[in-house]
Amino acid sequence: MTRRGFTLIEILVVIIVLGMLAALVGPRILGRVSEAKSATARTQIELLGLALDSYRLDNGGYPTTEQGLDALNEKPTREPLAQNWRGPYLKKALPLDPWGRPYVYQSPGEHGASSYDLSTLGRDGQPGGSEEDADLTSWK
Repeated sequence: MTRRGFTLIEILVVIIVLGMLAALVGPRILGRVSEAKSATARTQIELLGLALDSYRLDNGGYPTTEQGLDALNEKPTREPLAQNWRGPYLKKALPLDPWGRPYVYQSPGEHGASSYDLSTLGRDGQPGGSEEDADLTSWK
């Protein structure tokens, strides 16, 4: 009987082909991950905006910067007190952005004096940037 098996050259060819496939497919998959994180951040900003709008309808204004987004889950104890607080306005705990940092909230906002500014600084945590490092905001 003769033994059948793979030669060293056949194994090397398979390894090279697998390496080429990984080199071609890997960046596309990683690109999708960064797109998904940016889409998640946009969606969370929209949902937090809806919760902030509900808070404003009940209390006549948005939470101040000092009260922060925590006012959506717990009745604020800082002035101005929420006289008609009907929260919690979020079903779950206040989310962090997809990169693990809190969202930046300011009210009154610089981009809307009677509104709020809500943003995340992207993957790099620095103002500006492009692609996954780009800032995502409630006013754009």
